[in-house]
Amino acid sequence: MTVNITKSQQPVLGTNTVDPRTPQGEKWRASLWKFMLFSALGIALFIIPFQWDGKVTILLGVLTDTLQGLIGGYVAYVVLGIVTTSFVGALAMKVLRPNLPEDSLLKSMFDVDWFWLAARFLGTLFIWMIFLQIGPEFIINRNTGGVIFEDLVPILIPLFFFAILSLPFLTDFGLMEFLGTLASKMFVKLFKLPGRSAVDAMSSWFGSASIGLLVTMQEYDKSFYSQREAAIIATTFSVTSIAFTYVVAKTIGVDNNFVFFYLTIALTGFIAAIIMPRIPPLSLKPDTYHSGKCLLDEGIPTQYSTYQWALNRAVTRAHSMPSLGSVFKNSLKNLFDIYFGLIPVVFAIGVLGLGLAEYTPVFDWLATPLVPLLELLRIPEAADAAPAMIMGFADMYLPALVGKSIESEMTRFIVGAASITQIIYMSEVGALILKSNIKLNVLELFIIFIIRTLISLVVITSVAHLLY
Repeated sequence: MTVNITKSQQPVLGTNTVDPRTPQGEKWRASLWKFMLFSALGIALFIIPFQWDGKVTILLGVLTDTLQGLIGGYVAYVVLGIVTTSFVGALAMKVLRPNLPEDSLLKSMFDVDWFWLAARFLGTLFIWMIFLQIGPEFIINRNTGGVIFEDLVPILIPLFFFAILSLPFLTDFGLMEFLGTLASKMFVKLFKLPGRSAVDAMSSWFGSASIGLLVTMQEYDKSFYSQREAAIIATTFSVTSIAFTYVVAKTIGVDNNFVFFYLTIALTGFIAAIIMPRIPPLSLKPDTYHSGKCLLDEGIPTQYSTYQWALNRAVTRAHSMPSLGSVFKNSLKNLFDIYFGLIPVVFAIGVLGLGLAEYTPVFDWLATPLVPLLELLRIPEAADAAPAMIMGFADMYLPALVGKSIESEMTRFIVGAASITQIIYMSEVGALILKSNIKLNVLELFIIFIIRTLISLVVITSVAHLLY
């Protein structure tokens, strides 16, 4: 990266102008290298594709596959321990009510409300029934609980390990600020949003949907976004991360085509992001602010170009980062939060959803109106694909879990890509939105889900016909 900045336009650390010839300027140059080197490592892990073992993948995928192969059958016992500890710890927290600091790791992992405690209980009950093969076929069948226990979770455990520990290189050393600032004008023109939202979107794309959504919720509460802007960002840019996308691609059996899979998702998301803010229900949301007035100022200082200000923000962020030891300590905390908070919920919702799909006609009924559209788009096995797509409203994984049995690779490609671009799934994104101050109800979320599904189908199917 070439840096060409005149003395009068030196980027700053904090609020002071920095001359690179001073000791403080040396700190700026050290932070510049810190930004470039760690961001390059993040890009190498998450973004750069290459050929490996006969398929195009990313370095994160290779590391995940390697660890999955090393732990092999032991992963079942690891998952049993995680899910059981998750429930027992949360129950003990409810019963004993220990006096723990707010930032305590135990409190963050186990202090949950009654709804999530019930979800952890269900997850624990299901995993032991599946492991011991005791209980109703609805739960323990290979096509229901077996899919979660034997197919999905063995991928999630090693993937989360590498993804969470590696994410700071991508998100915390200035790359987000740099790219977000450069993309700010595009966001204003194309999406009718403040440029600041570019960073929110990248938090989702590179980190996770929940991270991006939490950023949006905080920005709305601070009155940096209006109600309309917050609703658009939450339902349009809370895309699941590259890491989760790889899980879906691998689960549904199109990971050998991952680069095209992800590029198709990016194209679809871009088109949907242009359309969604301009139509109801999002276009009808008022431009009112949480505190009553807008507190956002996105002006770039006159002495800086957009590039220079982007670099300034990136270097300042890199400068503010603590030691690598502190970064990894915080990442381990996030990893434990994911393991103990998400894995049990995946079992609870995933097993119930697959059970309904395998043993009841509920999703077939809901998907009936979608079948003629899929046939019109010349999608093979339309009757099998339609229910898988509707399941995406319950959880993002369900379309991949159900769609993996479809014979046509093109149809699996479409189902998998659509499950990512639908965005609204109640097991995580929907639940977070409903708990936030952003005024969106379940009916509005379902309408947004349907509209996004229809837009996604048209774009993804067009690309799939070219590929297959």
